[in-house]
Amino acid sequence: MSGGVGINDGDGGREPADAGGVQIGRLGLRPAAEHHELLAEPVAAALAAATRQDSSFADVAVAAINPDLADTAAFCAAYDVPLEISANCVVVAGKREGAQRIAACVVLATTRADVNGVVKRRLDVRKASFLTMDEAVARSGMEYGGITPLGLPADWPILVDETVAGLAWVIVGSGLRRSKIAIRGSALAWLAVQAGGEVISGLASRLRGP
Repeated sequence: MSGGVGINDGDGGREPADAGGVQIGRLGLRPAAEHHELLAEPVAAALAAATRQDSSFADVAVAAINPDLADTAAFCAAYDVPLEISANCVVVAGKREGAQRIAACVVLATTRADVNGVVKRRLDVRKASFLTMDEAVARSGMEYGGITPLGLPADWPILVDETVAGLAWVIVGSGLRRSKIAIRGSALAWLAVQAGGEVISGLASRLRGP
């Protein structure tokens, strides 16, 4: 595993990474390419394809988690992962002349996607809203709460907030609720461009406190 994600053994011990190992919270990170059982099928296939085109995807790591703690706030608290490097992949839809248009937006957990501003304009629709849970699950082939930009339908552009793209490491879903993946922000930016999307400044705004 090149590039240096820290890899943990099953007892929480640390195996040496190739260079400059990174530890993220209490996640037991392992090379994702060697643990397809922790990835949804479309995610595993997309990861393999992306790795053949861009070497940064060889560094993607995966960690098993308690599926009951998959939702972002609970996950971050339980595994000591900063919200500031945790990202959500939300699926937004709208219609233009009767045809549905869909985009996936990757934004930090501390922010909210500008659905009826930036995303609506990017989709060129009159109104945009989140895709229903049932439709998002059925069309992505992933579990709700685990949807990730890797392996989404080819006709869904991926929009990545500029802040996410600038991070060294980002924690996102794996397609399954029982695991999370660590991926470089630059890899998400590459993925966005390949999927007909882009990195956008101001895609999301910071959530207000209580």
